[in-house]
Amino acid sequence: MSAPPGVPPDRETLPFVAPCRKLPPLAAFGWLREGLRDFRRAPRQSLVYGGFMAAVMAGVSVAAWLYGSVWLMLAMLGGFVFLAPLTCIGLYAISAQLERGQPPSLRRSLRAALRRHLGNELVFAIVLLVIFLVWARAGAMVSVFFPTDGEPELVDLATYLGVGSVVGALFAAVTFSASAFSLPMIMHRDVDTVTAVVTSVNAVLRNKLAMAVWLALIVIGLLLGAATAFVGLAVILPVIGYAAWHGYLRTIDAAAFPRHLKGVTKDPRPPDAGPPAPG
Repeated sequence: MSAPPGVPPDRETLPFVAPCRKLPPLAAFGWLREGLRDFRRAPRQSLVYGGFMAAVMAGVSVAAWLYGSVWLMLAMLGGFVFLAPLTCIGLYAISAQLERGQPPSLRRSLRAALRRHLGNELVFAIVLLVIFLVWARAGAMVSVFFPTDGEPELVDLATYLGVGSVVGALFAAVTFSASAFSLPMIMHRDVDTVTAVVTSVNAVLRNKLAMAVWLALIVIGLLLGAATAFVGLAVILPVIGYAAWHGYLRTIDAAAFPRHLKGVTKDPRPPDAGPPAPG
């Protein structure tokens, strides 16, 4: 049980990991429906976030294409994908305001993203940065499998692409597992980064099929957004962010951890918001 409001919690008695619920395989489709609902209720704030993130991704791609190479562009986009979860804190704040019956405020969401939870965000960013740097190093090592012959055979190219895909998928899986529920939990409850990351990894491992579907939906959404010259990402990215928040609420039971003393989530969700049950 969490400490009463205004009373500092005894950190020694808090659990190391928050328990998670068992999810049905297609739970992510319900999260997307709720994400679309939040987008319709806060279209202006959503487009500000989505437009900014889409512009950053488009700018990175154009710069890499003009001044570098296709591989540099893919590497930079990969790095952005690693760090992109950090930009979603503000979207979680908008969803939290909506479910509490508050008018969505871009100022409050930016305060949550850039000030309220900055400490934990920086720690999480360092974790993701380390993963990205190791991934980049591993990608450079994979280049030894690239065929150097003037006319490489198909089997040599297949070996190179196969090894590269396996290495990239491994690091993507680690990043996804660490970030799926950790940042929403940091936004929702007064927890440290390590507890949030361990909780996220535990929930992903216990719901492999449901989370694989969720990851596939994210990848499909990003590909669709890129196929529209990044314009579609202005809508797709906020919907994914809102859906991730609702997915967290329906997966993680963080009742044992204290609420924040300030910010949007210091107040509980109203009873008519419905129980955060799976589905």
